[in-house]
Amino acid sequence: MLKDSTMWYASWFDTPYYHILYKDRGHEEAQQFMDNLSNYLNLEPGEKLLDLACGKGRHSIYLNQLGYDVTGVDLSKNSIKYASKFENETLRFRVHDMSKPYHEKFSGVFNLFTSFGYFEKEECNLNTIKAIKSNLNETGFGVIDFMNVEYVIDHLVPEETKEVSGITFHIKRYVEKGYIHKEIRFEDNNEDYFFTEKVKAITLEDFKAYFSEAKADLIDIFGNYQLQKFHKTNSSRLILIFK
Repeated sequence: MLKDSTMWYASWFDTPYYHILYKDRGHEEAQQFMDNLSNYLNLEPGEKLLDLACGKGRHSIYLNQLGYDVTGVDLSKNSIKYASKFENETLRFRVHDMSKPYHEKFSGVFNLFTSFGYFEKEECNLNTIKAIKSNLNETGFGVIDFMNVEYVIDHLVPEETKEVSGITFHIKRYVEKGYIHKEIRFEDNNEDYFFTEKVKAITLEDFKAYFSEAKADLIDIFGNYQLQKFHKTNSSRLILIFK
């Protein structure tokens, strides 16, 4: 089953195989990041947060457990359908395109775990920054948790094989035309599958240009989930706080 690379995220993220491959993501690390982030932003219980590109809702669910009123949105209908099982009076999930403003204001809009830079059209990246800014209330902050592309490229593993839940995933990575590509091939039930991930190699300087054009103010920059100082060559993450 060959998948077209155009809007690859719309097809790949909506398959069960995406969640199988990444099921061992560090939930404890993600929760510690949310603890650190909410403390840094000095959020009060009951404040409204938007989890942009929430996937199956792991960050949204935990933030709600911390006492916040959380809305999680994602383009994947299957992910939202799954996440909706966890809804309550202060936790809801909706299908939404993150490059367009949502219809509410929030104390925090979080775009986490490199859920940015997927778009084929460059203006969609800028539109996403503008949408985040428009969804912030007077005291609200936007947060983008992106990869540090220089670190990622320096540490890129060109090929690897991973076996998860009885499926052997063959993964190839490379950089081409300003994008970091990941090709994923596997077989299941005697059928061959091929998916791609393609994320724009957006640097800190690129983000600063987006913020300038969107009239957003960059407040702080961190290099990991412990919110330590960002180093261009050594930090694994690029975490941006803006308003």
